Amino acid sequence: MAIVTIKNDTCTAQVDSMGAQLLSMRFNGREYLWQRDERWWGRTSPILFPIVGNIRNGEVMSEQGPCRMKQHGVARNYEHRVVDVASDGTSVTFELCDSSETREQYPYAFRLNMTYALVGEATLAQTFSVTNTGSVTLPFSVGGHPAFNIPVEGTDEAFDEYDFTFAEPWHAECPKIVEGGLADPTDTFVVLDDVDTLPLTRSCFDYDTMVFSHVPGNTVSLSGRRSGHGVRVDFPGFDYLGVWSMAPDAPFVAIEPWTGHATLTTEDDVLEHKEGITLLAPGATDKRTFTITAF
Repeated sequence: MAIVTIKNDTCTAQVDSMGAQLLSMRFNGREYLWQRDERWWGRTSPILFPIVGNIRNGEVMSEQGPCRMKQHGVARNYEHRVVDVASDGTSVTFELCDSSETREQYPYAFRLNMTYALVGEATLAQTFSVTNTGSVTLPFSVGGHPAFNIPVEGTDEAFDEYDFTFAEPWHAECPKIVEGGLADPTDTFVVLDDVDTLPLTRSCFDYDTMVFSHVPGNTVSLSGRRSGHGVRVDFPGFDYLGVWSMAPDAPFVAIEPWTGHATLTTEDDVLEHKEGITLLAPGATDKRTFTITAF
């Protein structure tokens, strides 16, 4: 296990080879990323592959046979090999390949490369590169799960002094998360109604996670009203966004770009049928990047 540090003149990030998990993002001396605390949540920013969220009863059928996986899949639970560190120290790439152990849970051959790169003075780019190294179509989803300090280090704002800001006014209804961690698209709640700002409150998480679809501009900001400090997450190529905090009083919020989501209560239990699933041809590579900009 190794912790790799990347940095430039204004920003420093640390990534753990266990799960290729981002552990820290500091800009101008402020820590923006949640710093693991088992009282609430012992992770900071796990990577989600080859599923996002839960599948019904932890099992789904695929063309290669049954897949038995816990929430968010397998990649976050394994050591990832460091395969490249930029000569200027501003980026690092990790690699996870299938093994006999992963194939017991997910019977497919794959290569997952995770690259973390500092871009400009305050932006971190996180790139998922999935290659199908097998001879059959690869069904999968990917997702990020970075959690951010509330309040940002060095500020004193309360949880309900933060706002989410979207690119434009829009109407957003989110499915409720029900028993087993599934999403129920027939039972929704209105989060935004022709506005661009969502005040952060604990009641935002009455149904566990807010799951947004097709966010305008694929961007959202979270910032304190008094300090002005926060983060912007830009996620082109990710059709879904999860926003989550641990009830009842966790001092963080996770902003999670996803290409898929938990099984819907209205879906069957075939992996290839899941909404948002990517079907990757043998030998092909799928690459997705989202960025975090601190301010």
